[in-house]
Amino acid sequence: MRLSYGMKLEQTQKLIMTPELRQAIMVLQLSSMDLAQYVENALLENPLLEVSEEEVEDKPQSDKHKDDFAQEWCDYLSECGQIDRSFDRAWAEHEEKEQYNLEHFVPQVPTLQEHLYLQLRLVLSKPKDIEIGEFLIGNINDRGYLNISLKDASLISGYRQQDLERVLTIIQSLDPPGIGARDLKECLLIQLEQRGQRTPVIEKIVDCHLNDIANGNLLKIAASLGLTVQEVQQQADLIKSLDPIPGRNFAHPGDNRYITPDVVVEKVNDEYVIIVNDVAVPRLMINSNYKLLINQKNNCDSGTVEFIQNKMKSALWLIRSIEQRRLTLYRVVQCIVDYQREFLDKGIKYLKPLNLKHIAELADMHESTVSRAIANKYIQTPQGLFELKFFFTSGVENVAAGKMVATETIKQFIKEMVESEDPYEPYSDQQICEMLTTKGINIARRTVAKYRKEIGIPPVRQRKRYR
Repeated sequence: MRLSYGMKLEQTQKLIMTPELRQAIMVLQLSSMDLAQYVENALLENPLLEVSEEEVEDKPQSDKHKDDFAQEWCDYLSECGQIDRSFDRAWAEHEEKEQYNLEHFVPQVPTLQEHLYLQLRLVLSKPKDIEIGEFLIGNINDRGYLNISLKDASLISGYRQQDLERVLTIIQSLDPPGIGARDLKECLLIQLEQRGQRTPVIEKIVDCHLNDIANGNLLKIAASLGLTVQEVQQQADLIKSLDPIPGRNFAHPGDNRYITPDVVVEKVNDEYVIIVNDVAVPRLMINSNYKLLINQKNNCDSGTVEFIQNKMKSALWLIRSIEQRRLTLYRVVQCIVDYQREFLDKGIKYLKPLNLKHIAELADMHESTVSRAIANKYIQTPQGLFELKFFFTSGVENVAAGKMVATETIKQFIKEMVESEDPYEPYSDQQICEMLTTKGINIARRTVAKYRKEIGIPPVRQRKRYR
């Protein structure tokens, strides 16, 4: 067989990822808040873009009415005599400075450090002790624990270790209970001390058997300490009532994050109305001055014309991309709402299994487009706030009903079974598996264990209580 070389022409079609197409894909994936930030950046970078503001025109007054009002005002001033016009200027300046800011009406949650600093100045009077206290508070982390040893603190600050220990003891008496502890055991013991419930027995359990309590090994603790299992149960309940993270209820820097739904679904007259929530995204338009420049090409050099044309192309593409995002998101959500109507009406038990392919077929789109449309987005429904990805869930066949059951529905069944169980005889994973089988849901015991862990339910040994 002979090898030969040759040349031939061939026409092929392929998609080229242009910068504009790449931008459209990225815009589709952005949440409404991220899109708003993206548009703000685009406004800074592209001079042809500007925000479209709808002007609300007041109802014009008649000329006669304005003339009459002006004359009445002049008459009033003449009757009053000398008017201190400086008051008007002062009031105008005051109004400019004192514009109502809604943020002033939002209650400010103090940080843990601020809360401790305030208390520190109430219980300490010596400047040196206050300095030591402020140093120690500065080394308490957001969980409420001291994250530096007193030896290292002494080396860094120059304060004597015994002075640090003395002030730390005072800090540990402040609110919240357990603050300033060096480890979990000390945190729990501080709280027990403040409650007046620190006994030798519970101190021994905290010191040696915290892992056993976490794992539900109460029989082991009872045998080790020579107690009845009921006595251990009482001590375990007391320990579980303590807070292992005393700093959790205070504001942390950067914690003011809120979820803004990208889509809102509301029921109106037995029909679901879909609203794409893009009010935070500025409405864009092309700057009219640059439009005139393009129409007057003869008055501009070639470089300026090319610059304006490129920016015009980029601006128009961004405006189209944002509008296409809105239409695509609306269409995808509309298909989800139609398919999951029972869930919206009745709740989690009626959630149906769903995949991207099915919605893509309903919406007449590619799967990748649907995937990008639901990425990073939340939906507000009558059943609550969910990620759009929540509606895309696998399922298990329900033999009794002859249809598929969503994974989230099975988790809800497991949750309800555990909530209704006898705490002294809780259900094992195998028992839950058998109970699901009676509902026509055939899944393995290990699958039950997996779902149970995912919804935060501990194993049977940790749920069991003793009389």
